[in-house]
Amino acid sequence: MTKQIIETPKAPAAIGPYSQGVVTGDLLFTSGALPIDPATGKMVEGSVADRAHQVFKNLTAVAEEAGTSLDNAVKTTVYLADIADFAAVNEVYGEYFNKPFPARSAFQVAALPLGSDIEVECIINLK
Repeated sequence: MTKQIIETPKAPAAIGPYSQGVVTGDLLFTSGALPIDPATGKMVEGSVADRAHQVFKNLTAVAEEAGTSLDNAVKTTVYLADIADFAAVNEVYGEYFNKPFPARSAFQVAALPLGSDIEVECIINLK
């Protein structure tokens, strides 16, 4: 199996031993994106909606680096520190994904890296 590593300065650098994205076959698998502004390296302040926008901007940058877009997403996983944030995140989510929407799972988790309240990963078709 051949895999291609996807890295872009338009998304935050990895904070550990992983890649922003990996392409294998016709699919891009993104790592979980946090609401980090790649220009500052800092977590975005404000509301969970503000942080969700940054997460989806980061995922968009990785997708574009791989030659695709969020329009081709087939599966997303949303991790929330508080499931009560689901409605606010869902509203933002609808601004970045169009019909037919990708399959999605959403979970409340005990903790996320860097104290974040949201993390999202995607599987995106390249064609």
